[in-house]
Amino acid sequence: METDPSSLDPELRNARFFAIASPALGLLSLCTAIIPVCGGVLSLLGVILGMISLKTEHSRSAVVGVALSILGMLITITYALFLYFFKQ
Repeated sequence: METDPSSLDPELRNARFFAIASPALGLLSLCTAIIPVCGGVLSLLGVILGMISLKTEHSRSAVVGVALSILGMLITITYALFLYFFKQ
């Protein structure tokens, strides 16, 4: 049986929202990694929201979100370096 989100403590409600938003931002950062500014901003937001969520409540989705966001950040940095060194 699901609990009503409005009946939760505001801090716990925010942590659950951040835990859901973090993997979504991680996936978006992977998709937008070919545009370094967009991929970098989205992955940074995903890491921040995931870490905030992990402080309050240790959930699997927050861990996955942080991992996806870090992967997106690494791909973005690698692609940006590739563009910088191999431009013609």
